[in-house]
Amino acid sequence: MVEAKLNANNSSHPVEIASVVGTEIFERVEKLNAIGIALSAQRDTRSLLEMILTGAKSILNADGGTIYTATDDRHLRFEIMLTESLQIKMGGTTGIPIPFDPIPLYGIEGNTNDCMVAAYAAVHNETINIPDAYAAEGFDFAGTRSFDKKMGYRSKSFLTVPMYNHEHELIGVLQLINAQDSTTGEIIPFSDQAKRVAESLASQAAIALTNHKLVQEFRLLFESFISLIAKAIDDKSPYTGGHCRRVPILTMMMAEAACGVESGVFQDFSMTEEELYELKIAGLVHDCGKVTTPVHVIDKATKLETIFDRIKLVDTRFEVLKRDAEIELLKQKVALLEASPQVDLSTTIEKLAANYQQTLQQLDQDRQFLHICNMGSEFMSEQLKERVLQISEYQWVDQSGNKTNFLTEEEVYNLNVTKGTLTKEERDIINHHMVVTIDMLEALPYPKNLRRVPELAGGHHERMDGKGYPKGLKREEMSIPARMMGIADIFEALSAKDRPYKKGKTLTECLTILGKMKLDNHIDPDLFDLFIDEQVYLRYALEHMDPDQIDNVDLTKIPGYTPKNSG
Repeated sequence: MVEAKLNANNSSHPVEIASVVGTEIFERVEKLNAIGIALSAQRDTRSLLEMILTGAKSILNADGGTIYTATDDRHLRFEIMLTESLQIKMGGTTGIPIPFDPIPLYGIEGNTNDCMVAAYAAVHNETINIPDAYAAEGFDFAGTRSFDKKMGYRSKSFLTVPMYNHEHELIGVLQLINAQDSTTGEIIPFSDQAKRVAESLASQAAIALTNHKLVQEFRLLFESFISLIAKAIDDKSPYTGGHCRRVPILTMMMAEAACGVESGVFQDFSMTEEELYELKIAGLVHDCGKVTTPVHVIDKATKLETIFDRIKLVDTRFEVLKRDAEIELLKQKVALLEASPQVDLSTTIEKLAANYQQTLQQLDQDRQFLHICNMGSEFMSEQLKERVLQISEYQWVDQSGNKTNFLTEEEVYNLNVTKGTLTKEERDIINHHMVVTIDMLEALPYPKNLRRVPELAGGHHERMDGKGYPKGLKREEMSIPARMMGIADIFEALSAKDRPYKKGKTLTECLTILGKMKLDNHIDPDLFDLFIDEQVYLRYALEHMDPDQIDNVDLTKIPGYTPKNSG
């Protein structure tokens, strides 16, 4: 273009010519710089490729162009195509697929594909500037001619530039078509200056694409490593499989719901893409401290379980007591018969047999009672605890022949756990996983966009009234996303069907418990209302709960919740 203007001015006005040339060069440099800055800031690959092509087209005043990217199997894949005069735009952010097969860089025998101009430029790392494709020798433009005939177009000047990064790796190819005279619009060849500008832009683009790819690869590696840790934690216990995967899913559902509301408490709440990513990562590692929690504590399905459920030992002792009762009955019968062989003892023996049956019945009832206590599904009242103590005082002869109490002190202590299956000491061990989680996460050198991960992941067992753990934080001391994870963690635990100590609860049961927790100042009240108002609970249920758990919820009966449309 500069050459065309120089010829048009007959060099009779050197100052004016210099001014025109200087202005055009300055504009190109400015555009090139602007594109370079934009490329470094762009994070979406499709948008990045589109920016490269549209930027090159604008700077060099081309009618159209194509960007190809190099594939691992040594092909050039069409990424974006556009021709302004034909109003054609495919690939990139358009969502319109490009209906052309990738171009092979090499033949079957390993020879270079020199007949295709894009492949030639890529393989030989050489810019190809063709003034007229129809007159070009050595390259196959049959496809171009066919396209032109079909579209009523004339493809003429081609500028094909390979994109190599700083490590001399092929990234792709930038191809521009039909340079236009800025004054007349006439199709002209690409100038040598245009070639240098395109090469400069291609170099910037290659670096930007490489950096973007590296960032994506490191991000993928990081996410994969985090997911691996989460999977290892879930796999550590067959009873918590999927928990570390489902909690971030539900947390992200809540975050998206909060960002999407246009009225109410959260109408001004928003999260950037990076903040959402940070929350997702925090969700995946929210229980990473459980890698140090003993399996027999995590998996403790019953009160007497250690490496096995010791209720089996208790069952054996009951059988011993039954055997001893039977032996005692037989001894009494023999003694009676020996003392009074001529007397009718049928009535006395019947009484002995009745007492024996009563003893067996009582032992069976006691056995069934201890089984129920062992499950941890019922609240242990003082009356129930007293009965455990009474049973423990039964006497039996152990394996060593010693007469001893039926239950050990440690067994009584476990069976009299008031709620659930864990003793206070075991509960402390479980709770300690949050301390370990925070210590582990705070020890990592995070990039700027992930620095809140420890805070977000470490607060899901805190309470709004400050009675939670491990730090006893109150509502105002916690971020909204951290409070979201608290609700997600509880709801997932309630609805999960893979826990050893309970069945997966229905939606109504889950929301009822959450509602009571809201009234008890355990969970965030506004987030609980959002959870129901935006039907986050239902979306999650349809995707991650069994159909038999998804009942018809009567929201008017959920504690602490008032439906929007109610008076």
